[in-house]
Amino acid sequence: MREIHCDLITQEIKNLCIEACCIQTPDIKKAFQKAHDTETSPLGKSILSTLIENGKIAETKMKPICQDTGMCVVFVEIGQDVHLVGGDFESAIQEGVAQGYMQGYLRKSVVNDPLFERKNTTNNTPAIIHTKIIPGDKIHLTVAAKGFGSENKSILKMLVPADGIQGVKKVFLEAVKLAGPNACPPMVLGVGIGGTMEMAAILAKKAAIRAIDSKNPDPNYAALEEELLQLANQTGVGPQGLGGITTAFGVNIEWYPTHIAGLPVAINVNCHAARHAHKEI
Repeated sequence: MREIHCDLITQEIKNLCIEACCIQTPDIKKAFQKAHDTETSPLGKSILSTLIENGKIAETKMKPICQDTGMCVVFVEIGQDVHLVGGDFESAIQEGVAQGYMQGYLRKSVVNDPLFERKNTTNNTPAIIHTKIIPGDKIHLTVAAKGFGSENKSILKMLVPADGIQGVKKVFLEAVKLAGPNACPPMVLGVGIGGTMEMAAILAKKAAIRAIDSKNPDPNYAALEEELLQLANQTGVGPQGLGGITTAFGVNIEWYPTHIAGLPVAINVNCHAARHAHKEI
């Protein structure tokens, strides 16, 4: 049994919040350069140049890539041989988010009530936390700063088996076209297929922060990822929605078994920054 103090969780979450909002992941940096080299639209190429420069400035000065520093989604995989001491685990995560957004001078965008009062909580908490118990004695923390220009364009559809792969493609293209310029393309698109309503959405969220230079281990889904990426880039939405061949940097699919009568499909949309950061403790 390995003891981990909750103060360490708070510290690491704080650092991850700041890192996610200020530093692009290596796969996104590579995607930007590749897109800049291949984009056929002069305006699109110019926009990509500006976005690349913006990312460099953000990292050098440790300033947010975008003013919308999002609502935090925290994925936790905690080893079953870990013994947490010194506090409450979820409270430690929330405190880390609060410290990250306060000390990192990140915009606070969370309101306390979604419908009536809508008063800002002033520290960007509470975060959304998804926890999974895994073998081992380590903790894996992933923080995604989810801006709502893209989040608002996400889609969940409860298809039936008869809709099949064509139904999935239809839902996907609906999401891409609906997102248009509002999701700050080039987008990263996470697709969740299977499970139940909520499981499909969680799968899509996880897919949206998976490295875009990775592939689904199942060859059928890996091929579908490639096909969906091509379909997205054939829409002509282009960088920032002003036309071009680079509408999406990547499409990732995560799937789960489902009911004989169901085919849930969720599309989670990320902007070009696809902000997230990971730490293993």
